[in-house]
Formats: sequence, structure tokens, C-alpha cells
Amino acid sequence: MFNGQSILVTGGTGSFGKKFIKTILERYQPRRLIVYSRDELKQFEMAQSFNSSCMRYFIGDVRDRDRLTMSMRGVDFVVHAAALKQVPAAEYNPMECIKTNINGAENVIQAAIANGVKRVVALSTDKAANPINLYGATKLASDKLFVAGNNLVGDHPTRFAVVRYGNVMGSRGSVLPFFKGLLTRNATEMPITDVRMTRYNITLQEGVDFVIRSFERMHGGELFVPKIPSFRITDLATAIAPNLPHKIVGIRPGEKLHEVMCPQDDSHLTVEFKDHFVIKPTISFLDAYDYSKNRLGEEAQPVPDGFQYSSDRNEWWLTIDELRKLAAETVIS
Repeated sequence: MFNGQSILVTGGTGSFGKKFIKTILERYQPRRLIVYSRDELKQFEMAQSFNSSCMRYFIGDVRDRDRLTMSMRGVDFVVHAAALKQVPAAEYNPMECIKTNINGAENVIQAAIANGVKRVVALSTDKAANPINLYGATKLASDKLFVAGNNLVGDHPTRFAVVRYGNVMGSRGSVLPFFKGLLTRNATEMPITDVRMTRYNITLQEGVDFVIRSFERMHGGELFVPKIPSFRITDLATAIAPNLPHKIVGIRPGEKLHEVMCPQDDSHLTVEFKDHFVIKPTISFLDAYDYSKNRLGEEAQPVPDGFQYSSDRNEWWLTIDELRKLAAETVIS
């Protein structure tokens, strides 16, 4: 679906953006592939590896609507990956997080509609479900903005959807590079926030593939959630450093014990496909869609009343051996 098309990725120099760009170049022949981000050094470094004739690098911040609108001229598809994501940093710098994650989302929506972009997929996070930290709250607001964006389009072709998934193995700021960094500094113990803590896991390539598939599946207004495994933080620490003791250090500001991707309160809106869930919008659109059947013809069933998809209630768990293998294969991005 991307052959001959123009694609723009906000936050394109990040972990997801680079993997997405690499995947698109390997599988498709886009007309233009635009990296939109604010760091000129990261763009320069990325351009050394990704220098295909279709590549374009735009300096800009999602807080700048005029620059976004200019950058989306002639663009067919947008992936919105730009965000301030560090939980403690968001707690200490709340207004900066709001400006990027909420105001930036609105700017992406308005710029896409103004340019007649066909489809937009925004990346969310498990922290947006029942949020207890500012980062999660801003991403929940962003999710709501993108879903409601389908009511703003009028006769424009633009449609919006959201993809929500959990911890990306090896991404910058995640627990795997933190643990590995401790080992390079000859740590004598592994810090554990809480022995009960669980997280979802998805590889970067799996995340990219799910986003690409969501472009193909979307009507507009869906919140897509992949079925992915959970792991225990203690198991990951053991997998990486089997001979080091664990030291309990306490939960960081705004951190959860477990992560939720489909809240119980949304069970009446959630439908289950073979490899993913869809949370239907709470509002009605002018175009009435049957979200139990996507654009690929895949069919879903409603989940039971009171259903919750959370990392501690998951039926799919990674073992210590599987975590060790994943950690060894993962390139820190």
C-alpha cells in the first residue's frame, strides 16, 4: 500500500522511527519518506545510513503547527511517533510534556486534515490506560484527540487511528539497556523497584509490523492493541545477570506495578481478533463503521463483560531462557 506514496514520520530519528524507515525501504518503493524531528545531529547521523533518493529530512517540532502543515504537503500517510516519554522527567517537567504530547497531537491532526493526508496512525503506550502518571495522562489525551479527529474531517479523506503497545525491548530509556549498562560498569547487584512488577514486551520489529498492519486494517477511530507476552522484572534481571543479587530500590515517581492495555471499564467497547484487540470509539462518527470486521476482512468477537488485558493477568509469559535469548539478540537503539 505504500508503493509510490509519500510517508511522514514524526519523531523519525527515534528507535521506532529508524526501524520503521528501514522496514519501509526494504519492503516498498515509496515516492517520498520524510523524517520530521527537531534534532539536527540525529538527522545528520541517520542520513549517513538512510540516504535513499526518496529520503527527506525536515527539521521541526510537533509544537509548531505551521512547520508541520508545510511538511505534510503532498503526504499520503503519517506515523506520529514524536513524544516526551520518560516518566520521571514528565513528572518534574509537566508543562513541557503537555506541550509536546497533547498540543503536538492537535497540531498533527490539524496539519493532516489541512493537507488531505489519507491515513494517520498515532503511537500510544500502555501507560495511557488508567494512567497514574503525567506521561500516561498526556498520551490518553492524545489518544482521545486522534480518535475524535475523525469527527473533524468533514469531506476530507483523512482518517485517524491509534496503536497502543507495551515496553519495547531495547529501546532508549527502557529497562534492558539500563540493566546492561550496569553490567558494563561492573555492578555488584541489580536494582529492582518491586519484586511483583510485570511488564509487556514487544520487539521493535514487531511494533513496526503491527503499525504497518494497522494502516491496512483501519477504518478510522480504532485503538489497536497487539497480543504480546508479559515478563517479570525479576526474571529479566536474572536472565541478564544470573549471578548478581537483587536489591529492592522502590518504585519511581509515577510508576505502576503492572501495565494495562485494555482497561476493564472499556470491556464493552473491546473486540478481540486473532492476534490483537480493538477498542472502539466512545463517540459516533458521521461514517458508521462495523469495527467487528476490519478492512482486511478479519472478524472479531466481543470480549466478556469486565475483561481486562493487563501484564499481570496475561496468559502469555516469557521465561528466563526466552528473556536471555531476547536480550542477547536485541540491539540497543
